[in-house]
Amino acid sequence: MTATRNIVRQPEGTAHCSGRLADTLAHADVVVVGSGFYGLTVAERVASQLGRRVVVLERRSHLGGNAYSEPEPETGIEVHRYGAHLFHTSNQRVWDYVRQFTEFTGYQHRVFSVSRGQTYPMPINLATIGQFFGRHLSPDQARALVREHAGEVDPDGVANLEEKAISLIGRPLYETFVRGYTEKQWQTDPRELPAEVISRLPVRYTFDNRYFNDEHEGLPVDGYAAWLTRMATHPLVDVVLDVDFFDVRRLVPAGVPIVYTGPVDRYFDYSEGRLGWRTLDFEQEVLPLGDFQGTPVMNYADIEVPWTRIHEFRHFHPEREYPPDRTVIVREYSRFAEEADEPYYPVNTPADRALLTRYRERAAAEPDVFFGGRLGTYQYLDMHMAIASALTLVDNVLTPRLSRTATRRAEAPVPG
Repeated sequence: MTATRNIVRQPEGTAHCSGRLADTLAHADVVVVGSGFYGLTVAERVASQLGRRVVVLERRSHLGGNAYSEPEPETGIEVHRYGAHLFHTSNQRVWDYVRQFTEFTGYQHRVFSVSRGQTYPMPINLATIGQFFGRHLSPDQARALVREHAGEVDPDGVANLEEKAISLIGRPLYETFVRGYTEKQWQTDPRELPAEVISRLPVRYTFDNRYFNDEHEGLPVDGYAAWLTRMATHPLVDVVLDVDFFDVRRLVPAGVPIVYTGPVDRYFDYSEGRLGWRTLDFEQEVLPLGDFQGTPVMNYADIEVPWTRIHEFRHFHPEREYPPDRTVIVREYSRFAEEADEPYYPVNTPADRALLTRYRERAAAEPDVFFGGRLGTYQYLDMHMAIASALTLVDNVLTPRLSRTATRRAEAPVPG
């Protein structure tokens, strides 16, 4: 049992037959599979706005999906277990919604990239271009220089990612900042990747080096775990950890809506084939110094460096009192996901899109199941996009559906 009453762990070895879980599911008005931002937003809204009981099933030992964070035991520095998560949005409704559960710091994300022994600001901006070419450039001069180099490739005749990138930013900038980084991300030569993978490259002809352009940006003051836990504290929401939906799906009463946020191909037992995903590996290290790289995220563009970037988590919260003589760094590696790996990013090749079309046809034939989130829709969704999508599902689908059905024993005591 966690510190929150309505978040429980499923006892090991009883996933198939736990009487308490069966009783909990029997009283559910909605079952949510997965406790990331999409699933928790649906659960919180259905409970708080519609007064319906929701059961959230989470196969991991913690809620929050890939946004989960925890203090590193030796230093107390908050680490994002599944890679850095930076909250940003221009959606005012999402911003107002999330601030019910957390305040945000004034953090603004800025990234740097190491290439050939030099450190450059990212995304590519006027400072990057001037530093790379070794001279001061006005915005118009920089545009003209990039256009000159980009003219090597006809944008209407590009056949792969490399040609597309060169048509946008020119070969010199592509070779320095994109080629090696992309090859490490995809474990594939950019000349063998489709052009649509990199439909645009951000280039700013100003000295603005903010990574995001959104109106609102920041990090949760108390961390992601605290924020996510607050979303799950409504008395009509029960979160069950360490349970696989596919082990207990037979316990869900017929006709109860299921919001499924796991991989869409897994739901259908890979009957049409496996969708392609990229996954991430992390190498965490505690170092006996107060500052390793002077910034939260440092990209490494050179193909000879095996990791794509290094996170130094103390820099995400400079307002906190962390040890002055120790720091935590995490090296991030990217590769294609294999069967047992955690899927992170959809590969989305033409073959994947053909598979996805068939899975969407199957999903349309499931009137009681609603697929959402990054995994359930096979789309790259930032946190604010997942939350917005979940709010739309509640507004347009679940609210009218639940308004037509009687509350399932809403006055019954919470099981257990």
